[in-house]
Amino acid sequence: MNVAALAVMESNWREAGFTSPNTTVYPWLWLWDSCFHGLIWHHLGRADRALVELASVFEDQGSTGFVPHMRYVDAPEEAADFWGRSGTSAITQPPMFGHAVAELVRAGVDVGPLADQASLAIRHLFDRPPTPSGLVPIFHPWESGCDDSPRWDSGRFFDASRWHHDKGRFVEGLRFDADGAPIANATFTVGSVGFNALVAFNASELVSIGVGELSPDRDRLVAAIADRYDDEAGTWVDDSHLLGAAVRTLDAHLALLVADPEVVDRRAPDLVDTEVFGAPFGPAGVAQTEAARRDDQYWRGPSWPQLSYLMWLACSRSGRAEAEQIASSLRAGAISSGFSEYWNPETGAGLGACPQSWAGLSAIVG
Repeated sequence: MNVAALAVMESNWREAGFTSPNTTVYPWLWLWDSCFHGLIWHHLGRADRALVELASVFEDQGSTGFVPHMRYVDAPEEAADFWGRSGTSAITQPPMFGHAVAELVRAGVDVGPLADQASLAIRHLFDRPPTPSGLVPIFHPWESGCDDSPRWDSGRFFDASRWHHDKGRFVEGLRFDADGAPIANATFTVGSVGFNALVAFNASELVSIGVGELSPDRDRLVAAIADRYDDEAGTWVDDSHLLGAAVRTLDAHLALLVADPEVVDRRAPDLVDTEVFGAPFGPAGVAQTEAARRDDQYWRGPSWPQLSYLMWLACSRSGRAEAEQIASSLRAGAISSGFSEYWNPETGAGLGACPQSWAGLSAIVG
């Protein structure tokens, strides 16, 4: 796996200091992609590139900590009309830099200013006006990382037949502070459990290496996430008065990263249960019982390597036996799909861009 992962990473590396997810489809820098790339580079023995890539993530960090989810390196006007600004996007993405920085520190790598930059970015998210249940809001589906998730299929955010149009409309609804960071959205505001779990987890990772004063807010957020758990529904429920009944999607199970052990014991088996998320090349992105599941459709059921990695991480850190089965399915999916962006969880057929750099996470799990 290491040889194949290194070949993909090398082919997608850009001398500007980051790894394109895919040089044709996704030539720019994406926040959580680059954080995963940092983990992969470190695993492959290139801590130097991991540090350069993570530094690139923070290159356009605002003074209050906001980190844009995209940087249009070397082409600042590429999407300026869409975002209303040059050089970057106007929204963020799951803050996986906390985990990436902590892994480097635990390995004895001098990360320089990266730890403080990561802490400031987490602090910025904690400072967003909370949802009624105390979650950190997201102001665009893209901020969750799970762009077209059926969790947004309430019909009260958008007309499903005009989904691509409405993604642009959500950008138009953004409101910003004086630093240019999004602070509200009249058309889309949701307390995404999956996003919040990653905020809390990445805060915990920074706390574990002694960075920042994040523990009190982290603890409050973990408690708020726990309150969103619905045992009868078998999932965690996002916070928005515009959402209907929760669709069981894998990203909600990111709460396993910060959940109480008894909840982990109840929900971790879902990840390998073929009647829920389990599949030969899974876990799948949507539960088998959901009418919305489509195994070949973007965010409607395929297996995603970054989510599989995070589920493996949650299970391995909890000492769960599911960890090895998830690792095995991730490795199988990466190989079968040719290191694709995502793949069919039942057949392993590659979907999306190929090769995609974050499929190299399959090398980390063994």
